[in-house]
Amino acid sequence: MGNDKAASSSVNLITLGDARHAHEAELSTHHFDKLFTTDDADELVPTLEGLIGDLQHQARTLRERIQEFVLADEDVDSMRLPEIIERHPELSPITTRMGEIAYQIESMGCFLKDIELGLVDFPCEIGDEVVFLCWQFGESRVSAWHPVEGGFGDRKPIPGARTAYLN
Repeated sequence: MGNDKAASSSVNLITLGDARHAHEAELSTHHFDKLFTTDDADELVPTLEGLIGDLQHQARTLRERIQEFVLADEDVDSMRLPEIIERHPELSPITTRMGEIAYQIESMGCFLKDIELGLVDFPCEIGDEVVFLCWQFGESRVSAWHPVEGGFGDRKPIPGARTAYLN
């Protein structure tokens, strides 16, 4: 596995919307507990495929159920998720499972960046710079990277990567 480095601070990053942007500035100065090589990241791809597939399924189910509640009660459309769950506790197992999956991903040292696109980042040191290796659900291996303060739109191919990335 990759090099372990002690963290000077801890940042748990599970992005579900605009919260990502606030944390990107923090990440650019963050010292990561684990740094990955491309081989380290590639070893996790099969596990991540299953986790992200399950997470996307849970997210679709949650959206479908909420849409059913909106059709029955228009007030639900203006509620935040915690309020909806309070009103409809039967959604709690879905959101609990989503949190468990996100925790599993983070506990591997990865960062879940987008559920819909299935984006997962891996801190990696290239030269003297820490960057994110970037993997998207459906890719057979990690073949792109971007600056820590960047994102999906900033992806660049890893020199010598065996396959091209999806987007």
